[in-house]
Order: sequence, then structure tokens, then C-alpha cells
Amino acid sequence: MSSPHPPTPDRATATEPRRIGWVGTGIMGASMAGHLLRAGHAVTVHSRTRAKARHLLDAGAQWAETPAEAARGADFVCTNVGLPSEVEAVHFGHDGVLSTVSEGQCLIDFSTSPPSLARRISEAAASKGAAALDAPVSGGDVGARNATLSIMVGGDPAAFERAMPLFSAVGKAVVLQGSAGSGQRTKIVNQVLVAASTLGMCEAMHYAQVAGLDPQRVLDAVSGGAAASWALSNLAPRILRGDFEPGFMVEHLVKDLRIARDEAQELGEVLPLVDLCLSRYEHLAASGHPRKGTQGLYLLYRDRLGKA
Repeated sequence: MSSPHPPTPDRATATEPRRIGWVGTGIMGASMAGHLLRAGHAVTVHSRTRAKARHLLDAGAQWAETPAEAARGADFVCTNVGLPSEVEAVHFGHDGVLSTVSEGQCLIDFSTSPPSLARRISEAAASKGAAALDAPVSGGDVGARNATLSIMVGGDPAAFERAMPLFSAVGKAVVLQGSAGSGQRTKIVNQVLVAASTLGMCEAMHYAQVAGLDPQRVLDAVSGGAAASWALSNLAPRILRGDFEPGFMVEHLVKDLRIARDEAQELGEVLPLVDLCLSRYEHLAASGHPRKGTQGLYLLYRDRLGKA
């Protein structure tokens, strides 16, 4: 685990069971909550659709009717939802987490949302004597299932140390980036790299196809050299199998790239590659594929650019 701080006595209690409120049971969130259950923590879960939490409930989690109910009495309150509007709602909405948070609790938001929202959550939690960490993750469905996620954290160092046993249960690389909002800003960096890498991979695989090459042989040849990337190793094989399911959904990457664009504008910067990737993924979403995996960009090359 990566940390700017040396181990503290809290690390010795890494296996001590904690009471955890969990909000959000999407593709990644459900796997993460499952790891915490298997680590021996007492998890109370809330989701907009109870059926999505069924396997967690069967594994021993308790059900909460609202985010506030999930948060009440928990040592840690973890959220993992898709859109900034959902992050806003589960924290600040009626029966939201912040309506019931109390002194000593620690809020951990694993979602990807604007840095400004992370700072608002942190300030609201601090006003009640609680701590809040923005902790967006990277690694997709594979990383969530295998507990190998990269976790980018912003917030108070003491709260970060307290939360390390939870981070250790769901991730592999965990780094405190700075104050509130720093985790989200680091996730912007991550998503710029992810989008650019995936776009390049899809374009290259499309070229291999139209050039009459055997795509699998091409993949075998380039995967171990300077062109190697996570997208090439994990998403290109899905393309060759005709598998365009998520993974990580197109509409969520569109959201992340819009956050990157807006944050850059606030800093007075222009990021041309972000604009290019965003335009391609917005096109893909508008073409009827918002809930495909990000490797679905290959469909745009195959069905549209390939016919231009």
C-alpha cells in the first residue's frame, strides 16, 4: 500500500470488524461491499433497487431503506454511485447521509465526481465533527472483483489512516493525494489517460482489421512491447470476442471527461485530447450505446468511421 505516512498502531487492528454503511450496488460497488463482508465487517447496504443487493443480503449484509438509515451508527459510511447528481442526492438529499452523520464517523465516497463536490461534502461532515474522504477508484469490474483497485484519496491524513483497513480490503494501490478534492483531481488525470489509451487501442485494432491482418496475432505481437497498456491487455481481447458489455460504461466515461473538461476550464487550461475523446464517446452514446463498455468505441470505428 502506498502512503505518505508510516504505519501507526491502528494498522495492527486492520482485521477488527467495523460497522459499515454502504450506499450503491452497481457493477463495482457490489463487488467492493462483498469484499468488506468477507473481511468480517458488519455491512448495512442501501441501493435504489433492492434486487441489486440481493447477493449481499444473502451473504449477511443488512438492508437499509435510505442512505440515512445505512449511515446511522456506522463507523464508516461508504458511497459508490454513478453520477454527480446521485452523489449529491445520497449526501445532501432528503434522508441523505449528512442528515444523520454524527461526530467521529468517517465518510468515504468511492464515486467519481467534481472536486468541488468533494470539498462540499468534507466541509459539511466537518461541521458535524465527522471526516470525509474522496476516494475514487480505477481498475474497472476486474479490479473490483479481484480487490486490486487503485484508490486515489483526498482528505485528512488521520482519517486516511483510520480507513486503511477498508481500503486494503478492496484495493491494491492506495495513495493519499492531499486535501479534500485531491482524490477527485487525481481521478481526472487517470480518466484522461484511460480515455486516450482506449481510443488509441480501438483505432489500432480497427486498422489491423481493415488492413487484412489477423487481430489476435497483432495483439500477441504488440502486447509485450512499448505499446502495452491496460486497455490493450484487458479490453482488446473483449473486442476480439465481440464482447462490448461493461466493465465501465460509456455514459460514465462521458461524465468523467466532462468533469475533466470543466475542471480544466476552471484552471484556465485547454486539454485538446480530452475534447477529442469526449466528442468520440458522446457520439458513441448518441448512437445508442451509452451503457456499453468503453471498448464499445470500436463499434464507432467499425460502423461509422469505417464507412466514411
